[in-house]
Amino acid sequence: MAAINAYRMDGLGNDFIIIDRRKNYIELTKDKIIELGNRANIGFDQIIFIEKKEENSYPITIFNSDGGEVSACGNGARCVAYLLSEDLSTKKIQIKTNNRLLNAKIVGDFQVELEMGKPLFSFEEIPLSNKIDPRNVILDINNQKFSEGFCVNVGNPHIIFFSKDYLKYDLKVIGPKIENHNLFPEKINVTFADVIDKKNIKVNVWERGAGLTKACGTAACATAVASFSKNLTERKVQIAFDQGSLKVEYNNDNNIFMTGPVSKINEINISKE
Repeated sequence: MAAINAYRMDGLGNDFIIIDRRKNYIELTKDKIIELGNRANIGFDQIIFIEKKEENSYPITIFNSDGGEVSACGNGARCVAYLLSEDLSTKKIQIKTNNRLLNAKIVGDFQVELEMGKPLFSFEEIPLSNKIDPRNVILDINNQKFSEGFCVNVGNPHIIFFSKDYLKYDLKVIGPKIENHNLFPEKINVTFADVIDKKNIKVNVWERGAGLTKACGTAACATAVASFSKNLTERKVQIAFDQGSLKVEYNNDNNIFMTGPVSKINEINISKE
């Protein structure tokens, strides 16, 4: 049976299958991606294809485990950067998504810094279906009001709710309802966050198209931007997930830098059938 050579990696448990298409073009159907993404099968949060080099950057194409294509995956981009850095023997890699150029740098053993670019705040850019204040979104979900939601786009759309009781909300229940709310025409990633102090935040994340996730790089970035914008934290914060933390800096030029660990590179084979 024919097989596809691939790599399995993760960032803080946020796991990926990476397929290198720089030399040989390999295509998987949406149904095949869904099949492989199922945890009863190989299982992953995202599958990422590395495309042929364009000028000085390496394009990537990203699909969630539900088979839908997405524009950004922060932890996945860091894993791809590390994989390419090992292959090319370099500390710096530029990755191209369908809407951003991401500069990555290897800063230590299995530690990767990723420049995410600038956040987008307008309702058109997030996007929202109504012209409302993206920094104070109110939603009624299951007869419960969720207020002061902060929406921002960091390559993909996010909504963040800050609460000391951030873990009391069952994201398996309310996550998909918020993700698919008609206010969000491209769906949305959902984060509940607890600000511990000016430099530390704990989060719980529902990722659009992937579900409850152990970590999410873009959610960490969006949360850092939202917390600073609401004067809850400083520009440099640690965003804590179950398996560790990501360091996010929202600098004075309003660029976002995310730094954190990646796993070892594990080679695997995927059946084409």
